[in-house]
Amino acid sequence: MQEFEVEITTDDGIMDAFVCHPEEGGPFPAIIMYMDAPGIREELRDMVRRIATVGYYVILPNLYYRTGREGNYGFDLARIRSDDAHLQNMFKIMNETTNERVVADTKPMLDFIAGDAAAAPGKVGCVGYCMSGRIVMSVAASYPQNFAAIASYYGVGIMTEEENSPHLSAHKITGEVYLAFAQTDVYVPEPLLKAIPAALDKAGINYRMEIYPGTDHGFAFPQRPAYNKAAGERHWERMFALFARNLKS
Repeated sequence: MQEFEVEITTDDGIMDAFVCHPEEGGPFPAIIMYMDAPGIREELRDMVRRIATVGYYVILPNLYYRTGREGNYGFDLARIRSDDAHLQNMFKIMNETTNERVVADTKPMLDFIAGDAAAAPGKVGCVGYCMSGRIVMSVAASYPQNFAAIASYYGVGIMTEEENSPHLSAHKITGEVYLAFAQTDVYVPEPLLKAIPAALDKAGINYRMEIYPGTDHGFAFPQRPAYNKAAGERHWERMFALFARNLKS
């Protein structure tokens, strides 16, 4: 495997990102993996590596670059669960990382991918977890000509009461969308799970939504207490099938 750190110039500064792809057989279809609320950490890099091993060029951007690099904002998962001030600081930075900001950041990411010979030309995919559910839906609607495959796992903020709620622009999405939710999730309660399909049906997009039984928010992360091995493996199965259908055909 080839892996390295890069710096991408955005309208707001320099965004650092982790890139991984196979050593041989390229160029490879590109995937952008959007991080969850705790931010960049080795757990996410390992997930990037797993995607790359099946033949993809994967980039993991630090969406909190306006606050600092990994070591500067560094949210500790154990401390988040025991220190409310630490948790609230994470939420503050997460909320400052708006859909609009990440949509703007995605354009230079797409330009970077297009300029790297290791990345195959053509449409790309994306996957988001937790806070990035709203983000992958937003970027897919903003760049429909680029995104052919969009995956979200226990995505938060996909449907809200705000004027910029991603579901309101979902009709612009042309790629295939896969949404997976936990059966029990304080951030995506049951009324939302019932409302989201109706909104996406109205938008007329190509999507599939699943609720994973017996799971909680965070079920795909191996280092989280909520990790569910069977659900975690299903999440990989669904993701790889989505990407293969839309990026490797």
